Amino acid sequence: MRNTLRNALLALSGAIFMAVVFHTALPVAGQAPAGPRLPRLGGKPDLNGIWQAMNTANWDLEAHAARPALAMRPGPIVPVPAKEVLAFGAVGAVPGGMGVVEGGEIPYTPEGLKKKKENQDNWLTRDPEIKCYLPGVPRANYMPFPFQIFQSDKAFAIAYEFAGAYRNVYLKDPGPPQVDSWMGQSVGRWEGDTFVIDANGFIDQSWFDRSGNHHSEALKVTERYTMVDPNHINYEATIEDKNVFTRPWKISFPLYRRMEKGARLNQFKCVEFVEELMYGHLRKTPVQ
Repeated sequence: MRNTLRNALLALSGAIFMAVVFHTALPVAGQAPAGPRLPRLGGKPDLNGIWQAMNTANWDLEAHAARPALAMRPGPIVPVPAKEVLAFGAVGAVPGGMGVVEGGEIPYTPEGLKKKKENQDNWLTRDPEIKCYLPGVPRANYMPFPFQIFQSDKAFAIAYEFAGAYRNVYLKDPGPPQVDSWMGQSVGRWEGDTFVIDANGFIDQSWFDRSGNHHSEALKVTERYTMVDPNHINYEATIEDKNVFTRPWKISFPLYRRMEKGARLNQFKCVEFVEELMYGHLRKTPVQ
């Protein structure tokens, strides 16, 4: 009798143990495990914070292999880096990247592709980043610099470290842009938990990357910011420009929250850094 009772108690305790283990380790059938709660502000995801992309899209939006430099010249056997970047060595080399373009290829018109290749050949004199011009949209979001989102229930703005660029995102459409500009005009709205920005009113001088990918003044960009957890935003941008591309196309990648203590934007107002490059030849005695 005692053995029977003891065995029954052991079986019961074992069943309880297994039930506890499997209940805590596995979700109930048909029920997804709960993820971390999103920080919310006024009922919407709170996007406030300092964010940064971690990819090579600023070198080239499309997939690309590592290579010695962007600017090359003929060599005795194979092309070698241009004289202007030769001394940079590995620092001036291009890191490889998987690309962020949906479908893998930007759908240029024949004329648009021709200009892209021409831009590539003249990167040193044409890329607006080299001269510290404002980066435009969407390039500002994947340059190797952080940016900060400011969000309230009545306002939305984005400040970028590079060149002190800034975007005021209207929450009420003010109508067509009065003038075209480097950063364009941005109008935002919520679609569920995704913040959508429609941007247009751009000049045609900004590039998408260092590889000569370009657009015209007809550019329209639709951005989507979707917070997937407290420290990651899924960023998408649909790009339309009937003058340069055969159809709309999309890029996407994650944005990461800067987590270090005291994270903030530093100053990188690079206009003064390029004065010698742009105006040094005007000196009475130019620097050699």
